[in-house]
This record gives sequence, structure tokens and C-alpha cells, in this order.
Amino acid sequence: MSETRSAPLYCPYCGEEDLRPNEAGHGAWECHACARVFTVRFGGLLSRAVAR
Repeated sequence: MSETRSAPLYCPYCGEEDLRPNEAGHGAWECHACARVFTVRFGGLLSRAVAR
């Protein structure tokens, strides 16, 4: 598995794409359109398959 992570494509608050990594910590991103800082983190895997 790769050690690098994908960057978020858009801000979850305003939907803009002007995102840059934030110095606050690993996984933190800042949106220059709405001036919010958010964190992206992996929460885990489901213990069972999801029925479609």
C-alpha cells in the first residue's frame, strides 16, 4: 500500500477547490475561499459488506 494520501478535491463546507495543506498537523487542509481549516482522516473499515 502507498504511504502517500490523496488530497481532497473540494472543500466540504463551500465546495471550492482552492485548498492547501495546513501546518496544524497531518491531514489538515485550509480553504482559501471560505477561510476554514478541516481535517481529513480515515475512520476505519466496516466489519461487513454494505448491501446495495
